[in-house]
Amino acid sequence: MKYELDQAQELSAQIAQAIRDGIMEGSLIVDQRLPSESDLCEQFQVSRPTVREALKRLAAQNLIRTQRGASGGAFINRLSFEDAYGQQITTSILLLSMNAVSFETACEARFALERACVALAAQRRTPDQLAAMRAEIHRQSQPGLSDESFCASDVAFHRALVDAAGNPVMSYQLAGAVEAIEPLMNMITFTARKREKIVELHTQIADALEAQDGAATESVLAELAAHTLELAREVAAMRKNRAQ
Repeated sequence: MKYELDQAQELSAQIAQAIRDGIMEGSLIVDQRLPSESDLCEQFQVSRPTVREALKRLAAQNLIRTQRGASGGAFINRLSFEDAYGQQITTSILLLSMNAVSFETACEARFALERACVALAAQRRTPDQLAAMRAEIHRQSQPGLSDESFCASDVAFHRALVDAAGNPVMSYQLAGAVEAIEPLMNMITFTARKREKIVELHTQIADALEAQDGAATESVLAELAAHTLELAREVAAMRKNRAQ
């Protein structure tokens, strides 16, 4: 693994990138032990603290794990889609919070991505996934449920819908849409939301999925998207009236 460092840039980041490149290229494989810290120091011509910082970066991304003892060291991890969910969600939240993304743009993206799962979800949904969706609908119907718990249940319902497609790549890609965009949208619309309407639409989605009717599921999801945009406009109008 040869990598020429740019002394003007952060050295630990470059070392971490070199190891990450080796993993992606296949020169470093799952469960392979990395060279020792002293060997990495010699290889990259850097100090031990710099190497340790690079390894910390890789461990934070779940790309490596460390083991103690005579047979220990740093080993290449097998990164699962589930392990990567958190990074996808965190990145999505940061992007949305740091950039001026309109509600309409976020709503358009979220529902367009979710609709991509509908046809597969209608074909592949399992009894357990349907039961999970029904359980969230029942939870959302409880009169004493807090706004925070209702929003969390809303996310869990749509997470089950996405996962029903049975495609881990799609589930990973939509982690940000469901668990980052949706909560932010809920924060904006919850004051104008009528829970009965959401429960009704969620029930229709679950019924359509149970009937394996992809077209009907997509139609209800489109209705939910339109309803969500309507709620956002109501909230904007209320805020405008208060400001006047």
